[in-house]
Amino acid sequence: MSKTTLGWIGLGNMGIPMCRNLLKAGYPLTVYNRTTGKEKELTDAGAQTAESPAKLLQSCEVVFVMVSDDAAVKAVFNGEDGLLSAAISNQSKIIINTSTISPETTKQVAQQCNNKGIAYLEAPVSGSVKPAEDATLIVLAGGPKTVFNSAKPILDCLGKMVMHLGYYGSAGVAKLAINLLVGFNMQGLAETVLFAQQHGIDAKDMLTIVNEGGCANGTTKAKTPVILSGNYAPAFSVKNYAKDLRLAKNTGITTPLANTLHDTYQAALDKYEEEDAMAILKYLQEKE
Repeated sequence: MSKTTLGWIGLGNMGIPMCRNLLKAGYPLTVYNRTTGKEKELTDAGAQTAESPAKLLQSCEVVFVMVSDDAAVKAVFNGEDGLLSAAISNQSKIIINTSTISPETTKQVAQQCNNKGIAYLEAPVSGSVKPAEDATLIVLAGGPKTVFNSAKPILDCLGKMVMHLGYYGSAGVAKLAINLLVGFNMQGLAETVLFAQQHGIDAKDMLTIVNEGGCANGTTKAKTPVILSGNYAPAFSVKNYAKDLRLAKNTGITTPLANTLHDTYQAALDKYEEEDAMAILKYLQEKE
């Protein structure tokens, strides 16, 4: 029995390892990226390329989109040679949008797809580059349950857990909520290390205390080597995290810690936008 033909738009830090896992699972894969050159690693592994999003949708049964923000999503769907300009037959098509975007944009794009007879599923993921490489992401899905059920065997190749949370917009809200908690952990860890250093405690010792005690979690353990090495190459950049916090604020933040977190990351953008989100520590150190 032949496997579903897949397409993928957006070959960033997350897109490439996720595509590799789909290829490993035996799916025929065609990719498109606005910036050419990034696809070579995947074509060497057996992927094909498409000239545009429209041509990609014409040739594939299921198309994934993973781009940076709402504007990029709208361009992929509605721009010149965008997905919604594709001339498609009555053949069933599913578009799975794994981008982290506003619930409002999700609902708009979903309606546009449905009007054209294309099934749509939102499926943002929780996790960064290493979980993407290891296929241990948590996939958060929103949309009709029938579409989710059709897509789930493919989504299972990308993560250790695939959850259906409700209708359009629900998965986006859940993604923004979990990213708030990630941010509380990062800024809390930064402030803990900074306070300790200011009072004569070595960062390595303080991080050992954190990671061997009840406060340890995946974020503290993943970010400890970043802090100790001083290598802030982005697994998830300040720029992208600050964007997610703006989405959360626009969706409706009402709590004090979330507002403080939002404001701190927006302030850190000017100097640290291309560094890992844990560079919030560098920003706070500079302020002292």
